[in-house]
Amino acid sequence: MSQLIKIQALTADELLNEFELTEPEASDVVVPDTAPQISIERLMEAGFYQDAIKLLAHGLPKREAVWWACLAARKAQKPDTDEHNINALLATETWARKPTEDHRQRCKELGEKTQFKTAASWAATAASWCTGSMTPPGEPEVAPPAYLYAHAVAGSFALASATIDPENIEDHYKLFLAQGLDLARGGNGMLEGA
Repeated sequence: MSQLIKIQALTADELLNEFELTEPEASDVVVPDTAPQISIERLMEAGFYQDAIKLLAHGLPKREAVWWACLAARKAQKPDTDEHNINALLATETWARKPTEDHRQRCKELGEKTQFKTAASWAATAASWCTGSMTPPGEPEVAPPAYLYAHAVAGSFALASATIDPENIEDHYKLFLAQGLDLARGGNGMLEGA
């Protein structure tokens, strides 16, 4: 596998301090004192896809991680997706291209409006947790923890996979991981056939 140049952490341990692995057995697979890429690959080989997604989400730069969540949310949208979720995804894609405060605020508004029940809602929430304050304008500012966006990104994948086809969740995790790895290598994550 080619190098994941976008991941700046030197060791997996730097990222593992920011979240807990979903599967207890996954801790036997990760190698904390090596490059995150090694643990991501090992988690994938062992079938711990959710944990590989979490590790990659924490390793990617914020914009790339949010864009990655957008790819999953886009795949999860259906012809009957409601207007608020369509708008949440569009706002998040806009933020990923141009991360202004106005775009972040729009993501925050739509993340709340969609009630954190869809992949698009969590993608929008991830964007809103990348910078700025978690409190409403005019209130004392409370910056989100540096890793919080990655939790929302991971949540977006869980909901997208369950929405697309609950019977084949692992197949979707594999696709999403391929997209995320492409982003981590410097690509745009938009794989042919995805």
